[in-house]
Amino acid sequence: MTRLSKIEGVAAPLPIANLDTDQIIPKQFLRRIDKAGLADGILYDMRFDSNGDKRGDFVLNQPAYADSKILVAGQNFGCGSSREHAVWGLLEFGIKAVIAPSFGEIFYSNAMNNNLLLVALEENAVEAILRDVINPQYSQICIDIEAMTVRSHSQSASFSLSERHRRMFLEGLDMIGATLSMEDQIRAFAQAHWQHKPWLKDIAATTRKRLV
Repeated sequence: MTRLSKIEGVAAPLPIANLDTDQIIPKQFLRRIDKAGLADGILYDMRFDSNGDKRGDFVLNQPAYADSKILVAGQNFGCGSSREHAVWGLLEFGIKAVIAPSFGEIFYSNAMNNNLLLVALEENAVEAILRDVINPQYSQICIDIEAMTVRSHSQSASFSLSERHRRMFLEGLDMIGATLSMEDQIRAFAQAHWQHKPWLKDIAATTRKRLV
């Protein structure tokens, strides 16, 4: 995983409430067995018409927003099914962060555990940032993960993260890496547990031997 202390770049306005994971990546793109190519399916029905041609009026098809790293979205972003492909596809597409008033619960966990930063702000703060980025001249945003602040052209806002998620971004850890970083504490806990309840140590192996 990549260490991230700041995410800076063009932010695209996507003020659609309840944008679900089927809209983020439609079901026909779930047949892939790896992450490569998932970017093709991101927001497919919004980006392309029924003939497969790009919709010129969709924000991510416009030259000013073609290299967007951040989405500024509506409430309940990522609701719907638990498909992790939605997170993988956004990352493959080049999206590093999403700012919105709220997120689907499972999508939030999937995103934060895969290094896609989700920033929840009050609705009025999101609307103010949207007013900035809807103008391509003011589309640059800086998200400071260490200070937990967002700055747009005219706005500055603070957000919160759990210490676990903040550390994962700053240190470039996924869930396995975060767990392994606590290996000494885990080993010490296990030793203390087995000392207090020795009959529980290696109980599976002991039971298997008795059954053979």
